[in-house]
Amino acid sequence: MSAAAAPWRLAAPALALFLGLVVAPLVMTVMLSFYDWGQYKGIVPTFTLKNWIEIFTDSYFLEVFLRTFRIALIVTVATILIGVPEAYILNRMSPAWRSAFLLVVIGPLLVSVVARTLGWALLFGSTGLVNQGLVKIGLIAEPLPFMFTETGVVVALTQVLVPFMVLAVWAALQKLDPQVENAAMSLGASRPAVWRRVILPQIVPGILSGAVIVFSLAASAFASPAIIGGRRLKVAATLAYDEFLNTLNWPLGAAVAVLLLLSLVAVVVGSNRLIERRYAPVFQ
Repeated sequence: MSAAAAPWRLAAPALALFLGLVVAPLVMTVMLSFYDWGQYKGIVPTFTLKNWIEIFTDSYFLEVFLRTFRIALIVTVATILIGVPEAYILNRMSPAWRSAFLLVVIGPLLVSVVARTLGWALLFGSTGLVNQGLVKIGLIAEPLPFMFTETGVVVALTQVLVPFMVLAVWAALQKLDPQVENAAMSLGASRPAVWRRVILPQIVPGILSGAVIVFSLAASAFASPAIIGGRRLKVAATLAYDEFLNTLNWPLGAAVAVLLLLSLVAVVVGSNRLIERRYAPVFQ
């Protein structure tokens, strides 16, 4: 075995697994999105742009994709507002308390997303514990809408995805020298000024990295929107699912899935290029 060929031969099993389990299904899905379909003739393996034309000309699909990215953007902002202060507090804790609360932060990741989402439905549904309790004590006249609303989906996804933001920001805070904060305060800077002018600029790459992860996961989420949103509130993932398993229009469902994937790839690649250009010295 030559020295030049050794790395390729060692990587061959993993590469074959990647090609078989990731690349091949993606290629087949892209090909399927260009097939024809009819209610009585089923899938016809002939090249057509009908599915893509329908997606780009029907306002229903535009509404679904706008809702998908609107929810993902709101969830991303919410996780930043919650996760950044949480990560900062976690970083300032003593090692013993930090270990305990780090387990609290990542603990929800060990529970199925379906179980967590069903928990929200049981708590805040029209017959849920919170709504019924508020009605009985007279604070509200009727249950607050939670199920089948964008608010409910945002709340459920935020709870699911906050740990990813916390971990991303916490990793950036690990590179921050605590003595820099003390030096700024010794020079007369207030605590808000230290946070705004010293800490925040150095953790922006971590915030942006966490935002990319959260946005991608929120936009492609299926379980939470399917349970909380139901059939009344479609997002791209649940729309593709319905086209595959309810209407059996696999080519149209494949086109929706491919368009969602391409949109997320564009967002991730564009964000990474922006982060690398503007904050390259921070990563070095």
